Amino acid sequence: MLRTSPILKSIRDKMENGERLSFDDGLLLFQPEVSLTELGELANLVRERIHGNVAYYNINTHLNPTNICVYRCVFCAFRADLRSSKGYVMDEEQVLARGQEAVDAGCTEIHIVGGLHHQKKYDWYLNIIRILHDAYPSLHLKAWTPVEILWFSRLAKKSYRDVLQEMIDAGLGSLPGGGAEIFHPEVRHRLCEHKADAGQWFQIHRAAHGLGLVSNCTMLYGHIEQPYHRIDHLCRLREFQDETGGFQTFVPLAFQPGNTGLVDLVKQRASALVDLRTMAVSRLMLDNIPHIKAYWVMLGIGTAQIALAFGADDLDGTVRHELIYHDAGAETPEILSVDEIRRLMIEAGRVPVERDTLYRRVHREGAHWHVAPPVHPTSPRSSALP
Repeated sequence: MLRTSPILKSIRDKMENGERLSFDDGLLLFQPEVSLTELGELANLVRERIHGNVAYYNINTHLNPTNICVYRCVFCAFRADLRSSKGYVMDEEQVLARGQEAVDAGCTEIHIVGGLHHQKKYDWYLNIIRILHDAYPSLHLKAWTPVEILWFSRLAKKSYRDVLQEMIDAGLGSLPGGGAEIFHPEVRHRLCEHKADAGQWFQIHRAAHGLGLVSNCTMLYGHIEQPYHRIDHLCRLREFQDETGGFQTFVPLAFQPGNTGLVDLVKQRASALVDLRTMAVSRLMLDNIPHIKAYWVMLGIGTAQIALAFGADDLDGTVRHELIYHDAGAETPEILSVDEIRRLMIEAGRVPVERDTLYRRVHREGAHWHVAPPVHPTSPRSSALP
């Protein structure tokens, strides 16, 4: 039996009774007087009740078709102006070459996001999905945040649903869930005042989930937000998940201040202790989202590994060609091998399981692979704690 200090007794009691934690409970968990060790133990109990001792990874690559972007979000170091020497636009040949590289590397997924190039028409973005799916139908295309879908909707003068349906018809498999940043307007207006607001972000996910797409959801923390804004963000995600059930993974994203417009205000990124507390609180608050991902690109390899004992059950994957967070100053490697990922998991006492984007177990036989039926984890609230 886990010993719980008096300050966490009410949290433990609620969890034993299968009750949902409140907004105030979440704020309490972010207080420094709450033992991080005890908090991690509680989150780990929930994590193991849902997933047992399994830790998930996938073999994937990233594709950022352009970094030229009409928006000027102060937290972004990836974007470039049209005439900037840093700016680039990939042509069809380059896009297809990335797909071929992915297939050759055994990838099951391409993660596609990028800038909003104001001289490219909607069909240019749609064609990226179409040509990749036509050439490499085995690859799952996880593409476009609500920020991008909103831009496409404006370009094409079509509804969110119509844009998403056309993307699905072209080969879109799921949404990555980025662009959430922090929902609370006190923070969001300072970070990205012109792009999709919280209401639009949710409207687009509602349309996607209604069409049968699953998605991830995210939160960017460690900049100008406070614990109040983080808990507000998590509660909004939890409430929306009650409605649609379409989120499969939550990804807390640690802000990288280097090379961004916030570098003078945010002198250094959040500490590993803040990362682990955020991971654990997310696992406890999001009682209806099955997976919590420790994205090693942003957390760092060591912290991501430890996070497997603080509520996380997924490390993402090999992540070839990630540009957005490395441009902001992430010092992690540009790619991890499968052997390295599995070693990290085994060292953490977990059983590595390769999954595809939809959390179906991947079985490999030489250069060939196939998937098993989807993994259906125990609901986070389905039973009391031991």
